[in-house]
Amino acid sequence: MSLASPRILVIGGGFSGMAAAIELRKLGAAVDLVEIDPGWRSYGAGISLGGATLRAMRTLGILEAFLREGNAADGVKICLPHGPQVAELPTPRLAGADVPGGGAILRPVLARILADATRAAGTHVMLGSTFTSITQDADGVDVSFTDGQRRRYSLVIGADGLYSKTREALFPGAPKPRYSGQACWRAVLPRPPEVSTATMWMGRVKPGVNPVSKTHMYLFVTEHRPNNEHVDPARFPTLLRELLADFPAPVVQQIRSQINEDSQIVFRPLEALLMPRPWSQGRVVLIGDTVHATTPHLASGACIGIEDAIVLAEEIARAGAAPDALQAFEARRWERCRMVVENSLRLGEIEIAGGDKDEHGRIMRESLMALAQPV
Repeated sequence: MSLASPRILVIGGGFSGMAAAIELRKLGAAVDLVEIDPGWRSYGAGISLGGATLRAMRTLGILEAFLREGNAADGVKICLPHGPQVAELPTPRLAGADVPGGGAILRPVLARILADATRAAGTHVMLGSTFTSITQDADGVDVSFTDGQRRRYSLVIGADGLYSKTREALFPGAPKPRYSGQACWRAVLPRPPEVSTATMWMGRVKPGVNPVSKTHMYLFVTEHRPNNEHVDPARFPTLLRELLADFPAPVVQQIRSQINEDSQIVFRPLEALLMPRPWSQGRVVLIGDTVHATTPHLASGACIGIEDAIVLAEEIARAGAAPDALQAFEARRWERCRMVVENSLRLGEIEIAGGDKDEHGRIMRESLMALAQPV
């Protein structure tokens, strides 16, 4: 089952899928990427990124584009509801001494940067299509597509997200996404001069802001919601303003007054998934949210998905045979991804219950230390 001169299919054009295409093209593989959305759109407001993510971006070759179009800064400020800062979480400079330890960017902007890099790498991108069947033998994988094409590959990578069709086809008994009891609101707003880095206010809900460019920031608010119920988008501005009413900090109230129908508000119930190993079957392997979707408490969901792509390419380059490469990939990724998913969920449980702040702080410290380690 050699992967010499491989032809590889990536199913899903999200962050982990695009990263996989970029890294595998560096190995000389012929890479097809199939994405069901004909517009290759990315939904959402902003995304916070830690030092480990910036380190992964440097590997991909997109760090300069991120620094140009997003925002990087050191530290995370922790404030009381009425404004005073009480702590600052350090953010080690993992991407290099010249790169701040964290940052943020508009999610569609990051998607565009990755899409441009994917195409520039020579990936064959097929939009508005997906697979209808995957069958494999000892020598390869035959894939049929919704546009009528049928192609043969030496490896298939499922990177089609939380509600993965590839996962269902490969592992029909796999766990389903689980609602965490929390939801997250996000919005894009003008950035006041005093917001220079990620800043959070501690209270009944947990609002925070993070600059995404020289002129804008994104607001995020984590809210406890026992039931995963539909929320009418027409009510988004009113509900988001209500959530900030108990935070008299002047900056928060300034932000609150700016929230309106043009604030690009996104409401998302927080779901998670950790699929037990194996993450592969024969010559088909799953990466990213397809096997380890996390809540945003450690700001590391995109990070571990992009890291998956980097590690998978490294193991393919090293092992040269599908079973060895995929087993080595899983062995390197399991504990790190398990830690992010389970620790993020535990942080949410502590917040919902108003639980032990010392435990919350310990989990945060230990998780960030673990993420700082090489992958």
